[in-house]
Amino acid sequence: MAPSESRSRALCIVGLALVLGVGVFLRIPADAFTAERAPLRSLRALHPNTSMTGIGFDENLYRSYVNVLSARGITSYPDLAEQYVSVQERLPSAILPPTRFLYIFASYLWHEVFGSEALAALKGVASLFSVFLLVLSVVFTWRVSNVRLALCVGALMSCAPTQIHMSQHALIDGFFAFWAMLCLWLLWENLQHPGDWRYLAPYTVALALMVLTKENALFAYIGLIALLVANRWLRFGQTTRVLWLLSLVGALLGVAILVNLCGSLQTATRVYLLLTSKAAVLPYAVKTGDGPWYRYLVDLMLMSPVVLVLAIGRLFQLDRAKKAELFMALFVAATYLVMCNVRYGMNLRYANMWDLPLRFLAVCCLVDFAGRFGRWQNILFGSSVTLLAALDLNQYCVFFVKFGLYELVTEGLLRAVNILK
Repeated sequence: MAPSESRSRALCIVGLALVLGVGVFLRIPADAFTAERAPLRSLRALHPNTSMTGIGFDENLYRSYVNVLSARGITSYPDLAEQYVSVQERLPSAILPPTRFLYIFASYLWHEVFGSEALAALKGVASLFSVFLLVLSVVFTWRVSNVRLALCVGALMSCAPTQIHMSQHALIDGFFAFWAMLCLWLLWENLQHPGDWRYLAPYTVALALMVLTKENALFAYIGLIALLVANRWLRFGQTTRVLWLLSLVGALLGVAILVNLCGSLQTATRVYLLLTSKAAVLPYAVKTGDGPWYRYLVDLMLMSPVVLVLAIGRLFQLDRAKKAELFMALFVAATYLVMCNVRYGMNLRYANMWDLPLRFLAVCCLVDFAGRFGRWQNILFGSSVTLLAALDLNQYCVFFVKFGLYELVTEGLLRAVNILK
């Protein structure tokens, strides 16, 4: 390695440490800055604390599930599922089910280990896994490209508005995004290293854990299968029968665990049918969860306009040689196709798993653009990424600090930027 190249690599690694440090700081729950004798209290002025301090409806339900586990233990889970069925049958609309096991169980473990109150444990888990997703974004990008792009994608993910937002509340979507992106990365590695059990085994486990997290696992799973099918023509890597088999086994393993947690297949099926049937008549979902197929594009344009424009621009520059970019783009396209057709089921929270692919595409677009400026390209590229990260952080302040947005529905986004008064 040449001295200049070695120096550049060392600077990138130092930059990565700084970027990760900033990202971790931004993801510390606001409660940590206000607690008595908190060591972080002196840093409160530097942290963009969200102005929404109430407890959401879903957060309250997650807290009640964690409290039940704390009082009765993990063996009470079948009773919890039966109780949900009993309550949900009498309600006119849906409430979130206890089958979102992994987030609830992780928060229960946090509560048991650290002694935190249930809501604080839920927020702690959401914050921790938002940090994990940030680190995963850097590792994923480094593996598919180089350390320079990993630094830039890490910088954008550090300041991504919805990523920070999910770390500040007891919500499952950031937690789920980590498992979806872990499956996506491990699928890439399996395509590059066919038959290698160092990647096959974690991939199978990650699929099962993703299924144990949320019903949205179906959307991500369809995206993963679409990539396996498309590999026949786009040649991301090499598929094997074992990879196809384990893609099925991992998902079925997650379903089997959920059935056992519910106590029986009948109860598990009843939970799912009640959720899907009554979610379609939930007044809030009917009011805020509908729209045309391009609604997610509108919401993303409001939240992170420059990132979206750059990512879409990169789509017009793709060819078969850009394997990693095609891989990311196809995953977003496949999941988007399903998610935009769910009646009364659209919310920008569910698009949290697109933050990494979109920012990867945006950075690749900036690389191509800056490359046209010769010896000024590094300065232009670095400045562009820094400005883009600053713009995203400003967006977080606009939506969540100044306006105090909580739910990521179009009406709230439009009001935050004064399009609606």
